[in-house]
This record gives sequence, C-alpha cells and structure tokens, in this order.
Amino acid sequence: QVQLVESGGGAVQSGGSLRLSCAASGFNFGGETLSWVRQAPGKGLEWVATIASHGSITPVADSVSGRFTISRDNAKNTIYLQMNSLKPEDTAIYYCNGPSGTYFDDYWGQGTQVTVSS
Repeated sequence: QVQLVESGGGAVQSGGSLRLSCAASGFNFGGETLSWVRQAPGKGLEWVATIASHGSITPVADSVSGRFTISRDNAKNTIYLQMNSLKPEDTAIYYCNGPSGTYFDDYWGQGTQVTVSS
C-alpha cells in the first residue's frame, strides 16, 4: 500500500528557510515522477514542484521559482523541498504525491504545515 509521510514544516518568519521531507513506500519509488503541492487556508491545491524519476528534470511554479528547490534520494525513498526566502503567502499545508489521474489519487499523506509570519 502506498504511504506518503511528509515532515519538516513549522513556523518561521518571513525570509526564513525550511526543508520538507516526504518518505514514501509501497510503490516503485525510483520509477515515479513525484511532486509537492500545497493548500493555503480557504484555497484549492496548488502545484509547487515536480521531480522526474531520474531527478534531472525539476520544474517549479513561477510563484516559488528561485526560492524553492526539489530533490530526491532514491536510496532513501525520500523527496525533499528546500524552501528559502519564505513569504507569508507560502503559508499552507504541503503534500507530496505522484502523478494525478493515477492510483496516487487514492493515497494522500497528512501533509506538513508551513506558517510564515511577516
């Protein structure tokens, strides 16, 4: 069974940094493209960043470009999101998941809360 466990969130001041982790199991981790998405209070899911299975293709949303970096360690079945220069508008619950429209749609972790104060 697919399991996705996000961690690393917290409360920081504007300009601060956090590194999120997503530990995954139950599927062929090294063969999957994975993403970070977020949900701000009262809003829908927003795509943040994606990393291809081999790790060399890592698109990020315009809203976080130049500040956030996605990476993965296939030996540890874990993806990361390094978040620098955080802004209050980055406040959200952050989730990792696989491609939408696949079996990943049925599996969501608990997410990790990021709160950025001005």
